[in-house]
Amino acid sequence: MSIKSFFLAGSIALLISSCSNDPLDVDASDVKVNIGFVNMDSIWASSQGREFLKADADFRSRIPEMYEYELGYCLRVGRISDTALVNSLTQFVNDPFMTRVEKAIQREFKDLSGVKEEIIDGFRHIKYHLHKARTPSNIVFMNSVFTSSAFSSQNEIGIGLERYLGEKSTVIKDLPNDMFFAWIKEGMDRRYLVRDAFSSWIMTHYIAETDGNLAEHIIRWGKILYLTEAALPDAPESIIPRYSEVDYTWALENEYSLWKYLVDQKMLFKIDELNKTNLLNEGPFTPGLPEKGPDRLGQFLGWRMVRKYMEVKDITVEELMNIPYTEIIVEYEID
Repeated sequence: MSIKSFFLAGSIALLISSCSNDPLDVDASDVKVNIGFVNMDSIWASSQGREFLKADADFRSRIPEMYEYELGYCLRVGRISDTALVNSLTQFVNDPFMTRVEKAIQREFKDLSGVKEEIIDGFRHIKYHLHKARTPSNIVFMNSVFTSSAFSSQNEIGIGLERYLGEKSTVIKDLPNDMFFAWIKEGMDRRYLVRDAFSSWIMTHYIAETDGNLAEHIIRWGKILYLTEAALPDAPESIIPRYSEVDYTWALENEYSLWKYLVDQKMLFKIDELNKTNLLNEGPFTPGLPEKGPDRLGQFLGWRMVRKYMEVKDITVEELMNIPYTEIIVEYEID
C-alpha cells in the first residue's frame, strides 16, 4: 500500500508490484578485501601465568580497540599493572562457570573456517556495492562474558562466541532467568552470528543515526537490514531481520495490518520516543501489537519498504544510501 495513495485519495488501496529487479544478485568473487582474524578467546583459554603478558602485548598492538573493550567493558579490569592483570585473567579463566563456558565454546566453535569464509565473502559483496566502504582490519572472536553479541569499533568487529552457543546448551540454560529471559536465550543461536557481525558494522559505519520521526527511524533500519542482506544474499530471508521461520512468516502475513495500524494511529511522522522504543527495540514481542508476533516489527517493515523500493527503481545500492526516507515511503506498496 502506498502512503501517496492514502494521502491523495484518502483511503488505503492494495496495490500489486509487477517488477522483479534484484540488484543484490551479483558476482563479487573477484573483489579484494584484506581482513585479519584473531581468536582472543582461544588464546586466553590456553594461556597460563606470565603467558598472559605476552598475549597482552600482542593484543595491545594488533587489536587495540577490541582489546580495550574486552578488558574495560566485558571483564571490567581496565588498564592495570602486569601483576594485577595476570591475577585477574587467571581468576577469569579458572572460574568454574567460565571453565564450562570455555569448554562449550571450544566444542561449538572448534572450526571457525566456515564463519571466516562467510565474513570475507560478505565484505566482498559490501565492497562490490559500496566501492569506498570501510572494512574492518580484524574480526576478533572473544568471550564477552555475555555482555555483547557483536560489537564494532572504528577498525574491528568483536564477536562474543558465548552468545551463540544455542538455547539448548546447558551453559545457556543455567544463566539466571531474571537477567537472561527466555526470549534472550532463544536468540543465542549460531545461525545469527555472521548476520549480527554485519548489521553491527553497517549501523556503526554506513548508516548515520537520526533524531527524526518514527518513519525516518524505520527507514534507517530498513537500509541497515537491506545492506545486511546485500552482504548475505544467499542467507535465508528470516535471518536478515533475526527472526525464526515462524516469526518471519507471521510478520509477512501481518505486514498489511502493521502498516494500516501505523497509518490509522498517525504514528509515522511523530517524534515519539516510546513508539520508537516499542517498534524498534528488542523484546519478547512488539508492544502495542499482538504478543504472538515478534519484536522489532518496525525494523522489519523498514526492510520491506526498502526492498520494495529497490524492486521498482533502477538504482544501485550505493545510490540508495542517499535516498530520503520520504521518497521510499511514498513508493511503498504491499503485494
